[in-house]
Amino acid sequence: MKIVIINYGAGNIQSIMFAIERLGFKAVLSNNPEEIKAADKVIFPGVGEASYAMMMLKKSGLDTLIPTLKQPVLGICLGMQLMCNKSEEGNTEGLGIFDVNVIKFSPKVKVPQMGWNTIYNLKSDLFKGIAENEYMYLVHSFYAPICKETIATTDYENEYSSALENDNFYGTQFHPEKSGDVGEKILGNFLKL
Repeated sequence: MKIVIINYGAGNIQSIMFAIERLGFKAVLSNNPEEIKAADKVIFPGVGEASYAMMMLKKSGLDTLIPTLKQPVLGICLGMQLMCNKSEEGNTEGLGIFDVNVIKFSPKVKVPQMGWNTIYNLKSDLFKGIAENEYMYLVHSFYAPICKETIATTDYENEYSSALENDNFYGTQFHPEKSGDVGEKILGNFLKL
């Protein structure tokens, strides 16, 4: 199986590679459109600021490539947020894969939300064998509200989408690669899709 992690200068790549290796697979880092198109599975990571990350995607033409991919694609954290219509962070236009706008938590709560929180209302093969209310690791100041593509929910100030799905596209606000055995099981489920 050929697994490509999209390399566009937006962090957390090493921990994803190690998690995939622990599952018995190898991943390659690439920003080459042909190599990404030829992959069996694509992981779209992201840590950092939305407008900068989108600028990096545009520089390499990946902003037009990603929405056309036909194989399973998993966006993680900022990767998932960039797959939405728009983000309040830097007033950034997204890739429009998930029909929801990303908004900021209010000043009433500690931002970023950082640490462990539960996921529930699990509705996808991504969560096969995963129990309701498992703890996942999250670090984020912006979130996708509940929408028709929500496949997992988390509560912080209010309920929001901790995972999204649209056709062959999946996104997790949490970091499966940093969420222990359960997170790695979710990554393993993605690799079986």
